[in-house]
Amino acid sequence: MIMGGVVPVVNLQGVAPGELKLDGPTLADIYLGKVAKWDDPAIKKLNPDAKLPGTAIAPIYRSDGSGTTFIYTNYLSKVSPEWKDKVGNNTSVEWPTGIGGKGNEGVAALSARTAGAIGYVEYAYALQNKLTYVKLINHEGATVAPDSKSFQAAAANADWQKAPGFYLLLTDQPGKESWPITGASFILMHTTQEKSETAKQVLDFFAWSYQNGAKMAEDLDYVPIPETVVKLVEASWSDKIKDAGGKPVWAKH
Repeated sequence: MIMGGVVPVVNLQGVAPGELKLDGPTLADIYLGKVAKWDDPAIKKLNPDAKLPGTAIAPIYRSDGSGTTFIYTNYLSKVSPEWKDKVGNNTSVEWPTGIGGKGNEGVAALSARTAGAIGYVEYAYALQNKLTYVKLINHEGATVAPDSKSFQAAAANADWQKAPGFYLLLTDQPGKESWPITGASFILMHTTQEKSETAKQVLDFFAWSYQNGAKMAEDLDYVPIPETVVKLVEASWSDKIKDAGGKPVWAKH
């Protein structure tokens, strides 16, 4: 498990990274086509000191099915009843408006070359392509920037203990420092293992990764899982992953 954030990015002349802020309902209304220009009153209200042009907004979305779209539309469904009702949450949806780009790289490229664009990409793509990211107003009403600290806060405030198999969507999480569009990547394993030695070696590798891989994840602009969550996950390996005879296949060294 590692974490990353989905980040709205814009292409507005004179707007630097982090200068513009949006909230969830306004973001949903942009992709619904209801907020169509950058000087719309809804955006002005959130950015009273910004010099917003009357440029038309060009929403950019993923044309291919993706986990990034799943996390993004999950967030929009939580913050906008209209989005939930009309569009919904999936790896691929019928976008009401906008232009499609294939992959994070396609959305990044379209956003970078389309005047007035707004798109959404993984945090790593926003950094590596030097895109202009937007700050967001989170569940607590606090304005947050996308970074390792805000992604970690979203994970730390989530209720991992009650999540079956640790499957948890980290969107719109509580906490003043939480980035509202955060997600975790998972590895799936059967709870009953026919080849117990192979399973043990796989879990040994994951344990090694938790212990030694944090710096590698950060170098790739991803975020390590908090230590409290790591302990819960490793405890679950011993408790739930067993061989055909019901014996645990892994124990913490």
